[in-house]
Amino acid sequence: MKNKSILLLALILLISTISKAQDCNCESNFEWVKKTFEENDAGFQYIIDSKGKSAYDIHNALSFEKIKSAKTSSECTKLLYEWLTFFRSGHIGIERLTQEEVNNQQTVNTDNWETIDIDVEKFANYLDSKKETDFEGIWESEPYKIGIKKDENNYIGFIVESEIEEWKKGEVKLKIIRDGENLKSVFYMRNRSANENNNAVELIGTNYLQIGNINLKRLRPQLPVDLSAENYFKIISAENPYAEEIDSTTLLLRIPSFADSKDLIDSVIFANKEKILRTKNLIIDVRNNGGGSDNNFSEIIPFLYTNPIRTVGVAYLSTKLNNQRMLDFVNGTIQGFPESRKQWAKDAYDTLEAHLGEFVDINPTVVSENKFDTVYVYPKNVGIIINEGNASTTEQFLYEAKQSKKVKLFGTTTFGALDISNMYSVESPCKEFKLWYCLTKSHRIPEMTFDNKGIQPDYYIDKTIPQYKWVDFVKEVLNKW
Repeated sequence: MKNKSILLLALILLISTISKAQDCNCESNFEWVKKTFEENDAGFQYIIDSKGKSAYDIHNALSFEKIKSAKTSSECTKLLYEWLTFFRSGHIGIERLTQEEVNNQQTVNTDNWETIDIDVEKFANYLDSKKETDFEGIWESEPYKIGIKKDENNYIGFIVESEIEEWKKGEVKLKIIRDGENLKSVFYMRNRSANENNNAVELIGTNYLQIGNINLKRLRPQLPVDLSAENYFKIISAENPYAEEIDSTTLLLRIPSFADSKDLIDSVIFANKEKILRTKNLIIDVRNNGGGSDNNFSEIIPFLYTNPIRTVGVAYLSTKLNNQRMLDFVNGTIQGFPESRKQWAKDAYDTLEAHLGEFVDINPTVVSENKFDTVYVYPKNVGIIINEGNASTTEQFLYEAKQSKKVKLFGTTTFGALDISNMYSVESPCKEFKLWYCLTKSHRIPEMTFDNKGIQPDYYIDKTIPQYKWVDFVKEVLNKW
């Protein structure tokens, strides 16, 4: 009897294990993502009300048909993300946590990898004798030196030197292909996967080349330095904020991210405070700054200030899952949360728990007004350079900055991810995925929204002005005011 009991228990455990394994597929993960998002995301019902329940039902049906045929985790990840984009383009995410698929992938056979047999010294001498400037050259993109030679109407890039073992001299690293009036590219990454998603190709000045989000610097032939292009690449490649004088009337402040530590940004502001206050024009370049923490731009605002800045608050969707974040703050699970704010988080948790299923205002006022005692004479004119890479906290900064009489925005429309905010994440039951969604909804909805629309510039910089000349363009405009 005892043996039968043990056998029965083992059988139950086996069935349970098999059942659990069978449940961990793309269909079950989709059902979990769908249920979790519907019950907890602060923007879910807003979009259903906007687009209609029938549109959502159709989207679900089409998504489920695709998901049923997903054969790999990467396919499933892509399809789950596509399902989320029904609601918005930003402040959503699916992160794949398991690596078994990557680990099980066969090693790329490099024996038959396309190579170019070329005498590099002769090629360099040929480059030095060229009169026209094009993509041909020897370029550096760490950890590689890459030669690019013309092949009829196309270009092919090959390894000249490599600091890593995975790539050998002569192996084809990239291709630039002419498609009618346009250029397409493929860049083979370190693991030899083909990066074709962001394939725009642009020569910046004479000595820099952008292929999607990959930057290359020309080594040969040695061409005259274009200061605008040099400064552009300093700006775009900067990992930390910095300030520098452009001329006697203009100071440039570069903020690559508001996700940096507040101390890092503030130190640049404080070190350059006297320069800012005696310079007529201030250019703030936030291109490709995707956001971070609202608190991190607080020391910039006083230099822009001319009149009270009104900020519209957010409401929190109270659910058991969402309210856990406040407990994470209290318990120190989320690093960097200040000790002085833990009582606020505890009070907020108690308020939210008392109103489960509702949108709750945990701050005392829906609209706050920020006033300063001083309006600085200088900077007199402030131009903020923006593009489609700006979202979230950066858009909040722009929303507040635009209320100043000194400030104008230059560039192109931002990404648009601000109305539904305060991202939170939760792991799937099978520990395969992490879902990112949002806890709050802005009280600006529906009268003034930014999601999927972005913030438009006051001065649109059109395509006839290359990106590396945007700072020069803004400086000229500011000097004419």
